[in-house]
Amino acid sequence: MKKFKGGMGKDMGNMSGLMKQAQKMQADMAKAQEEIAEIELESSSGGGMVTVRANGAMELLGITIDPEAIDPEDAETLEDLILVAVNSALAQVKKESDSKMSAVTGGMGGLPGMPF
Repeated sequence: MKKFKGGMGKDMGNMSGLMKQAQKMQADMAKAQEEIAEIELESSSGGGMVTVRANGAMELLGITIDPEAIDPEDAETLEDLILVAVNSALAQVKKESDSKMSAVTGGMGGLPGMPF
């Protein structure tokens, strides 16, 4: 019969190491989120007729419309150009953001309680 030697020395050391790793990951994620917030990307449509700038917070920073794209008889085309440019800019921001977060999390995204 084996004797139980009470205590959790080795297990506590492992837990401490895991906690340190979690704290480092959290700090790295905070840094990545700051970097993401500073991202600014630009996208255009219609051969540059509409240009949109967006940031890492998924906010539009500006829209530039070439006056030649403004046709009072054809508002739908301009609307479509704006939608394409906006969606493209936001998709680029998401891709860049996902890439930065994946670098920090090692592709583990979606852990419960973690802000990513």
